[in-house]
Amino acid sequence: MKIIYVLIPLSLMLLGLAVWAFFWAVKNDQFEDLDTPALDILDDDETEDSDTNREKRE
Repeated sequence: MKIIYVLIPLSLMLLGLAVWAFFWAVKNDQFEDLDTPALDILDDDETEDSDTNREKRE
């Protein structure tokens, strides 16, 4: 039962740390643009790759 006196303050400190990290991320615009990075993977880079491959073949 004595462990509860350690676990409750520890969990409150971890909660405070998580809340602080969330507000820090919001303040530093970490959540500003969530869609564009996910769509960047879908862009084709064939034009750059084809120029590079053409030079290697010649």
